[in-house]
Amino acid sequence: MKKAIIIIISLAAFVLTYYAIQQIFFKEYSFNDVMIEAANQLNESCPLMVDEETRLDNAEVLPDNIFQYNYTMVNSKKQEINTAELRNYLEPLLINNVKTNPDLKIYRDNKVTMNYYYKDKFGEAVIKISVSPDKYKY
Repeated sequence: MKKAIIIIISLAAFVLTYYAIQQIFFKEYSFNDVMIEAANQLNESCPLMVDEETRLDNAEVLPDNIFQYNYTMVNSKKQEINTAELRNYLEPLLINNVKTNPDLKIYRDNKVTMNYYYKDKFGEAVIKISVSPDKYKY
């Protein structure tokens, strides 16, 4: 699961970087537009199974400089999930990846908050992990 999460985040970062370069060199720069285009490009590949338990449903850009990944835990019901344990497992991985992944530099440079929103197989909200600039700055 850890490797798959990093691959998905890296894919999104690559798409975002590509469109940022396009915007910088060929249009007036708007980072929000870059994020929207990156989300649209990523969404063309969705839904995408990250592992046997987790599906990336889509990505979206929210107000206040937030890029959100929306996942479904396809085999789990909310009542069966220990959310504290899940948070303790995922949050350090996600923070470290946002903090150290070179492909995510553009997110860091633009002070983007990365949200990771998980729901169960019935669509019920399970957990949202936000990696804000105060969590990934050095």
